[in-house]
This record gives sequence, C-alpha cells and structure tokens, in this order.
Amino acid sequence: MTSSQVAEGNAATDTTAVPFRLEVVVIPVADFDRAKAFYTGLGWRVDAEADLDDGYRLMQLTPPGSNASIIFGTQVTAAQPGSLDGLILVVDNIDEARNALLAQGAEVSEAFHDARGGPIGGFQIGDQGRAPGHDPQGRSYATYASFNDTEGNRWLLQEITERLPGRV
Repeated sequence: MTSSQVAEGNAATDTTAVPFRLEVVVIPVADFDRAKAFYTGLGWRVDAEADLDDGYRLMQLTPPGSNASIIFGTQVTAAQPGSLDGLILVVDNIDEARNALLAQGAEVSEAFHDARGGPIGGFQIGDQGRAPGHDPQGRSYATYASFNDTEGNRWLLQEITERLPGRV
C-alpha cells in the first residue's frame, strides 16, 4: 500500500471475527481535582467516581456523543501525567466544536491541516507539519484543531464529514 492508498477491507470486518471495542482510555494526570474540574467543565458526562480510604481515586467520563470514555485518577496508571499526545475526538464540524470548547474555557488551536497534503490528514509529533486553516480541498479526515487538558495531555479534534469505506 502506498502512502496515498487507503485500505478498503481486512479480516477485522469478517463476520466471524471476534469483536473488540475500544471503550475506555486511561488518561495520566497529576492533579485529580484539577482534571475533574476541566473535564466536567467541558460538559462530559460523569459515569463513575471512586474515592477510597487508601488514596485511590478514579473518575470515568464520556464526551457527548461518544461510545468511548476516559478514566483518570490516583493509583490508576504508571504513565507520566501529560504524556498522551494525539487523542482524537471526531467531530462533524470543526468550527462548531472549537466554539463549543472555547465557550467552556478550553484553549483550542485554530483549524489546521497537514502541510504535506496527506490523503487523510497526517500525524506528526507535536505541532510539526501543520498548515493553517481547513484542508484546502475540503476533504473529510483532513482538518484538525487541538487542545491540551490541564495536565498537558494533547487532544486532537478531527473533522469527518464522510466516512471511509467500511467505517460506520
């Protein structure tokens, strides 16, 4: 497969395949209360919260419209706080999503696209390879914005207006 090709099918779509559903992502944080205030401030639904006597704290939240949740807390992960880079939230309209996050107090980048013009955007370390503005060809999967949580974990908004074949 060349860099401009998109896989049209694979064994994972076979009806006999065992289903694997990504439902929870663990987010490493340093300050539980600060992270809780940030994510609840975004309007994410609180699914569960635990605060045990031994210092264990856990919170599970779900972004609006998502089937996947996040969990963070104390004694939950050995990953370094702020070490996640590129968690992707798919949105129908990047401008509406940016405005909603900005209204909730998040600092969100302007829209950007891959400077190389990759077929479905492009992923690179940090802010490298970003070109300002929406994808000039208006392609689905190719326009982004980003924001960090209070712990330094980086989230990407990715605008998807038309799904790739085989994606529901």
